[in-house]
Amino acid sequence: MSLTCVALGLDHRHIYGMTENMREVGVDCFGYWTEGEPGTLAGYTKRFPDIPRIDRLDDALSCSADLALVSAIPSDRAFLSVQAMQNGMDVMSDKPGCTTLEQLDLIKTVVSDTGRIWSVNFSERFETPASTRATELVDAGAIGKVVQTVGLGPHRLNRATRPEWFFKRDRYGGILADIASHQIDQFLHYTGSETAEITNAYVANYANSTDPELQDFGELNLHSDKGTGYIRVDWYTPDALPNWGDGRLTILGTEGYIELRKYVDVGGGPGTDHLVLVNGDTCEKIQVADAGLPYFARLAHDIRHRTETAMTQAHCFTVMELALRAQEMAETK
Repeated sequence: MSLTCVALGLDHRHIYGMTENMREVGVDCFGYWTEGEPGTLAGYTKRFPDIPRIDRLDDALSCSADLALVSAIPSDRAFLSVQAMQNGMDVMSDKPGCTTLEQLDLIKTVVSDTGRIWSVNFSERFETPASTRATELVDAGAIGKVVQTVGLGPHRLNRATRPEWFFKRDRYGGILADIASHQIDQFLHYTGSETAEITNAYVANYANSTDPELQDFGELNLHSDKGTGYIRVDWYTPDALPNWGDGRLTILGTEGYIELRKYVDVGGGPGTDHLVLVNGDTCEKIQVADAGLPYFARLAHDIRHRTETAMTQAHCFTVMELALRAQEMAETK
């Protein structure tokens, strides 16, 4: 069974990876719809010159694609996801998949009513081979029982290239709902937790006073019956770093630890996807860029067979609910 997709909204660069990775597993893209002329449009058409633009949203929704790739403005993603599911499509949304708990409740209702898949592409796990290898090592018992994760998600502001919505709280959803959803996903995944409790959450604007709705720093703590986690996210990546952010994850086990240096290894080896493994037998840093990205093939399998091999629906819902509740907690202090 061949699969098809359609892109709904090109407002974030993540749509590049979403489209490319689904095409690499054999999914044909009918076309794309987007509102206006977002700054990412030229990059999309350069990468995918064979994918046509669909002028009307109604035409994109009625194109009979199997999968909708949603990367519109964050506050608009829930609406587009709901529309796609009601038109018979499964959904892969960019993160955050929604920006309010009310939106999440609506998505849950529509998933239940339609039987469609709503998957959020947590790209800091799904698009990093280092995360794939870490999963394999954890599953093999290389570091014993995982009891803590420490996730760091620094990002470069790139102010000159950011659209107006990026600086509007109701449009981007808040720094914890947005960026920290990645690290919440990783905590649940590597500890094997079904859910967790947010015990502390904080957001601030320390360096961008001219944009009062921007949150440029956030942190949170969470715990479950399997372990604890700490998460820090920010928009402070300095210009000298050769990429957008030095994203890292430390996974602590009872018999060792793993550190992921996903995008850069400052002072170390070149390239991306560096993994440090320390346990009773091994103390080494290895380059694991060849570990693969199984999420996309698994999602295609799930669409064909109505299974949950890429990510369970319950996990996806829980990640977004925890991120939104952390955001709410931070803003009501």
